[in-house]
Amino acid sequence: MPDPEIAPRAKRRTFPAKYKLHIVEAAQRCKNPGELGSLLRKEGLYSSHLASWRKLYERGALKELSDTKRGRKKNPDRQSKLALEKLERENQRLRKKLWQAEKVIEVQKNLP
Repeated sequence: MPDPEIAPRAKRRTFPAKYKLHIVEAAQRCKNPGELGSLLRKEGLYSSHLASWRKLYERGALKELSDTKRGRKKNPDRQSKLALEKLERENQRLRKKLWQAEKVIEVQKNLP
């Protein structure tokens, strides 16, 4: 049972760029009175959402965002540096294993 003293914190909704683009294009197709309001009610959106998304659409920002991913971009230099370090560690481990195998072979040759 949840604690009645603590009010749940509201979570902001986020919308992907493809969804925004779809809604703006659907809103452009609304010609008759009441269609736009019906669309917004059906999707659970406010007119302010549509107004800001239209501004983005006019600037071309929605089409640019539709294929991009959020977050930190991968640094190819860092990736190659990490890969190089990993390969060097593996090389060191294999050299040690080879040295041990050569010693075992050397001892086996000396046995009568």
